[in-house]
Amino acid sequence: MRNKFLKSFLFLGGFVILCNTSCKKKIDDAYLNPNAAVVEPIESILPGVIGSFTAFYSSAGTGYGVQADGILLGRYIQYWGTTTNGELYGQMGWPVGTSSDNTGSVWAAVYYGQGQNVNKIIRWGTEQEKWDYVGVGWAIRAWGWLELTNEYSDAPLKEAFNTSLSQFHYDTQPEFYDSCRAICFRALSFLNRTDGNVSKANLAIGDAYFYGGDVNKWKKFVYGILARSYIDLSNKTLYQTNSYGDSAIKYASLAMTTNDDNAMVKVSGGLTSAVNNYFGPFRGNIGTLRQSAYIADLMSGRNDSAFKGVSDPRAWYILRENQNNTFKGFTPWLGTSGLPTADYPKNFWGNPTPSSTAGSTPDSSRYVYQNTSPWPMMTASEMQFIIAEAQLRKGNRAAALTAYTNGISLNFDMLTTTYPQNIPAERIITPAVKAAYLANTAAVPDASTLTLSHIMLQKYIALYAWGVQQTWVDMRKFHYVDLDPTSVGTPKQVYAGFAPPSGINLYATNYGKYVYRNRPRYNSEYLYDVPELTRIGAYQNLDYNTYEMWFSMK
Repeated sequence: MRNKFLKSFLFLGGFVILCNTSCKKKIDDAYLNPNAAVVEPIESILPGVIGSFTAFYSSAGTGYGVQADGILLGRYIQYWGTTTNGELYGQMGWPVGTSSDNTGSVWAAVYYGQGQNVNKIIRWGTEQEKWDYVGVGWAIRAWGWLELTNEYSDAPLKEAFNTSLSQFHYDTQPEFYDSCRAICFRALSFLNRTDGNVSKANLAIGDAYFYGGDVNKWKKFVYGILARSYIDLSNKTLYQTNSYGDSAIKYASLAMTTNDDNAMVKVSGGLTSAVNNYFGPFRGNIGTLRQSAYIADLMSGRNDSAFKGVSDPRAWYILRENQNNTFKGFTPWLGTSGLPTADYPKNFWGNPTPSSTAGSTPDSSRYVYQNTSPWPMMTASEMQFIIAEAQLRKGNRAAALTAYTNGISLNFDMLTTTYPQNIPAERIITPAVKAAYLANTAAVPDASTLTLSHIMLQKYIALYAWGVQQTWVDMRKFHYVDLDPTSVGTPKQVYAGFAPPSGINLYATNYGKYVYRNRPRYNSEYLYDVPELTRIGAYQNLDYNTYEMWFSMK
């Protein structure tokens, strides 16, 4: 009798335990604890993170990424200017003492648009053994650290995502470079894994608008980041002493080799801003921009020191003609001053009205200025120019010429295959047109007369519009107007004929110096991190934006 009672008690007790567990689960499911950690599908997080490469879009803010900053920084390197005489950024200026977040978009992209979202992809991806997502997360973090420090110099690194802090210590550029490279190798270690829950089809869900889940292309992207990290230091003494040139060549060779490998952020297009290209007419962000006189002259044969007399057929793809069907441009700090009205270039959306800030009807946008244009983040052409620069510095002229020629060829092919829209029929680049350009010794010299100027100017053209940040790195390496040590005959500037603003045309608080960095983003650092800004000189010194960067120092 006692055993029967005990068995009944155990049975009932077990039933109560099961009932309590089951009931608790139903209650928990019905009434989620708002303080409990919620694990979101990392497949749904990654698209927004990839969007932050270009123009992150969320309810908390828009325009975080390279595109918004590029509109402003492009004036420093004379990719373009506006119709306004005395325009601030054309004068290499900065709105000191204002609450402007201008030139803070990459800062916001790295710390906000990517930030904890990347951390969650890495953490939850690790828990779920989705090693491909983990590798992609680390790749994006490596890209962010290099872009961030190249634009702002010192910034939070070690304490960046410590949620217990409201103020953060700033770390130095060498630390960012070291961290970037270490994270690149970490990314590669995860991207090489094929175990666990690695799946190209599943990665493609979150990666639909970049590489479509192709891990091998993500690895090429990581190698490209490494290549940039070494070529960015090519003007430093330690570049030669540490064989950085060999590293630049090695990693650029492992990165993109064909245009199919190019890293492109894509958009679907539609009736809302979020799904359209930031530079397209739908969003209306670049209506006041016009190409600069420098790029127009460089591609029209009017530059006396580079490609003289050469009419570059790519101009019809990446620039805009005027009413005379020629290519002219503005000096960024002078606006329309000194340029006859008939020579005003159309805006980048093809509107022929000189002062128009709207698109044309019907839409005749070209290149990266269309609503649905894919936006390059890194290309095979760029990698070839990295190899060309490194090889020339090593004295390998034949190898440098091969890479230089390949870089131009790949850029031609990218334009004709990815951006063939709205090109006048008589201006379409054919194989014969491309071959004629490559055979022109004024554009492609022999190995004995190839110079750094050739390489950097062709790279300047190939990265036009989309590669503002990287071109700005290159220009700062050569302090804008450095002479070319590889010049044949009379020395000339690496950026031949490039003339920054001076005198009254240079922003007053630059105190006669060129701009080398952006200030940290106002809407966080200048509100909360004042002690640290004061320590590095960014708070009290009006000319902080002219402090030379570590990467550009000898």
